[in-house]
Amino acid sequence: MHTTVEHTLGVTLVDGEPAPAGETARQAAADQYTVPGFDAVARLAAASLDVAMVGLVLDSGSAYWYSRDAGTGDTHALHPLYLEAARRGAGQVLPDIAADARFRDTPPLTGPSPATLRFFACEPVFTLSGRHVGALCVMDHAPRNGLDAAGLDALRDAARLAGAGVVLGGYLGRTDPVTQLPHRSAFFEDLRNRQKNGAQRAWLIAIEVAPVERFNAFVRAMGFPYADELMRAVAARVLDWMPPQTHLYQVGVTRFAAVLPDGGKPLTTPQLDTLVARLRAPFDCLDIPLTLQPGVGLLDLDVRQVDGADPLRRVMSASYAAQRSPRGWALYERSQDERHRQEFFLVTELAAALTERTELYLQYQPRVSLSDGRCVAVEALARWRHPTLGEVPPSQFVPLAERAGLMRSLTGWVLDNGVAQLAAWRRDGLDIGLSLNISNADFDADLVTRLEGVADRHGVDPRVLELEFTESTLLAHNDATRRHLDAVRELGAGIAIDDFGTGYSNLASLRQMPATCLKIDQSFVRAMDASRHDAAIVRSTAALAHDLGFRVVVEGVENRRIYETVRRMACDEVQGFHVSRPLSAAAVPPWLERPADWHHADGGGAL
Repeated sequence: MHTTVEHTLGVTLVDGEPAPAGETARQAAADQYTVPGFDAVARLAAASLDVAMVGLVLDSGSAYWYSRDAGTGDTHALHPLYLEAARRGAGQVLPDIAADARFRDTPPLTGPSPATLRFFACEPVFTLSGRHVGALCVMDHAPRNGLDAAGLDALRDAARLAGAGVVLGGYLGRTDPVTQLPHRSAFFEDLRNRQKNGAQRAWLIAIEVAPVERFNAFVRAMGFPYADELMRAVAARVLDWMPPQTHLYQVGVTRFAAVLPDGGKPLTTPQLDTLVARLRAPFDCLDIPLTLQPGVGLLDLDVRQVDGADPLRRVMSASYAAQRSPRGWALYERSQDERHRQEFFLVTELAAALTERTELYLQYQPRVSLSDGRCVAVEALARWRHPTLGEVPPSQFVPLAERAGLMRSLTGWVLDNGVAQLAAWRRDGLDIGLSLNISNADFDADLVTRLEGVADRHGVDPRVLELEFTESTLLAHNDATRRHLDAVRELGAGIAIDDFGTGYSNLASLRQMPATCLKIDQSFVRAMDASRHDAAIVRSTAALAHDLGFRVVVEGVENRRIYETVRRMACDEVQGFHVSRPLSAAAVPPWLERPADWHHADGGGAL
């Protein structure tokens, strides 16, 4: 592939031979765009140093030439001297190449023209971030005594300008500065060219290297050089796998894409399984092994309907889904794509609801004492009534909030509004406590400060508050967990282990938790009257919890039979539809004034 500007020639050759198929795929699209400003840099270097030829040789094997006395000529094999210069990262001056024993057995050094070159000097080329990318070389036909100080300075200045040009090439969206792969704009240009050439269908493939949060963890732990080297290593494996005549593009920080050459022929299952296996094999990156969680997505595209960036979005939707698939690759599915778009819509709407609107509200589910039927506390439950979608269930928006980083904001909203309502009830003489759910995202040293601040703001004693942590949340943390929990207890608030039985607690971890309450998960409770195994689990768990000093709350008590079964066990409180469904704030005081008929007769409290 040639790029001619005056006497400038670009070539794609590696180690003295035409690049192999995978290497050509990597460079073909990139090399059709010469490095911005190279011609001007080369002319200045040739004039100031009075040399016949200037070359920019990148460590990928790409090369750009400027010759004062030759036309474009034929592409030629890269001499080992050029490749050594591009990859060694240090400058050198060879007054007479023919007299240097290292190159005695190699072919004569030439440029785009067959004329022999005798003098050679080079200076390494770095990007603005300091990454070594190649060398700027100057050559002449006659031997010299070397370069004086002014000549060395001129060569170094030219190399710096060439490095800026390499970076500029990346900024122009044609070449990624890390992998040297063509960028997103070249990907779309390829698609548009296929459309212009009359192609009807194309198979697109997208490769998600790792989940964004995990890749960011790589950067935080190891730094950008490690992440850059990892992306280059992944690109090399993909290129080695790719079918001939296929171009690979870097379309995102952690994403690659390609357009398969045969639009009507999809990849086979063995081909895709091989790619996933290669990407799942450990990478030895800078002598540090790492295993990735890749996803490979596929899209059968009608090229005649290419519209903007939508094809890339769709195939990336498939690669995102593939990351969570045991197989590691997935075909695009419209239904799955629509679900992703709906989730994105809900996330943006939830963010707005947390800051601007009044769609969020709380309901409160009573917890009552088994000994006398008295309501001892209510659990605050977040609800969302969207203006057009209606009620969005918590099972849908709470996981979205966790994935989108909105959980701290949602918890803050629940804390503030729940404690404000509790303060109003207690001013009216209602002697009840409030239980609040705390997520994994809230579990840090700031939790106690937030809790203390909201209690002070609304004039509520922290001792009437209880924080509920799921069993899995408590076990997901390190020794800092104990310190945060101890600080909550020192403040006076209670701690409940929620959904107990669904995680992986062991007796040692349970014994060490400074909790005050254990809530047995409703999944064991609902079938208690029909399953003796579930009843045995609840009975033994309640007895163990009592022996460890916990107050025992049974969730999911939805009928009289389960209620009576629980009453005969070593349990303290119950919660569920048999007692009451979640209530609005306004409905709580009237409910508290009603006789506890559910405590004595069937169904009275099932609102």
